[in-house]
Parts: sequence; structure tokens; C-alpha cells
Amino acid sequence: MLPESTNGTGGGGEQVVPMAWWSAESMADELLRTGRLVAPGSLEYLAGRQTLALTIYLCDETGALAGARAVARIDEWLSRTSHGHPWPQWVRDRLAAREAREPRGGPGPDLLLARRTWRRLESTEVLAADLAAAGRPVEESAQVWTPAWQLGLPLGHLAIHLY
Repeated sequence: MLPESTNGTGGGGEQVVPMAWWSAESMADELLRTGRLVAPGSLEYLAGRQTLALTIYLCDETGALAGARAVARIDEWLSRTSHGHPWPQWVRDRLAAREAREPRGGPGPDLLLARRTWRRLESTEVLAADLAAAGRPVEESAQVWTPAWQLGLPLGHLAIHLY
């Protein structure tokens, strides 16, 4: 059943649960926990979970992500998170397309959470190994401040592979 309003409350004043976002975030959490690449609760884990959740949410046009349907999307998630894919521009384009399709009442709670997550991933910087060392092995002692999504993207990609 669709909510009667899109401002975060249902017709009777109750909160609308952002199910599409919740499903994407749950799947991202499962992927990272299964991969056991970083400790849950760490900054790296949070960046990976947010990056994956945003990827999963924006790949799913129907908002009906569950079970076998989610597993069928793994190839697409791998493609979107792969090295060289213009992920930040893809996120901006997909968010803009979703906003354009929203009803007049404004964005729903799922899209609001996705936009907030993207702003946080763009604006939060973490000190991490310089992964952009073109053609050279990664020197872990050479650290640079980088947007959180740049740390979360390769972590998420590897977690998908290990799933």
C-alpha cells in the first residue's frame, strides 16, 4: 500500500518506513559482514556500507529489492562499483532522475535518506592510503585525505565479490 503523503508521514500522522532504503542498507550490511574485510562499526565499514547502500538503492528502480531479486543484481552492483566507473557522476545523475520523478509533495523518505547519505559521503573526508597512485604499488604509509566514498567504493566492490 502506498502512503497517502510523501512528507514522511502517512495519512494518519504515522511515520512512513523508508522500505527501499532500508532494504538497500540491510543488503549492504550483509555484504560487508559476510566479507569480513573490516570491523563492523569502523569508519571504513560505515563508508563501505553507505556507498554500497547508495549503489544498491539507485540500481533498483522498483523499490522491491529482496531475496533472489537482490542476488540477481550482483553483476550490476559489481559493474557500478568497479574501478574506472564514473560512480560519483552516476550517483548524481540517478539522484536527479529520481527527484524529477517524485510527486509534487516533495521527495519521499527513501530519496531523502539517499540524498543525505550522498552529501555525507561527499563531504566526509578520511585519512587513507593513497589508492590513486597511478601505475605504482599502493604505499600504505603515504596517506591522503579523501572523500569517504573513495574509501567505501573499493571496499564495497570487494565485499560484493566475496559474497
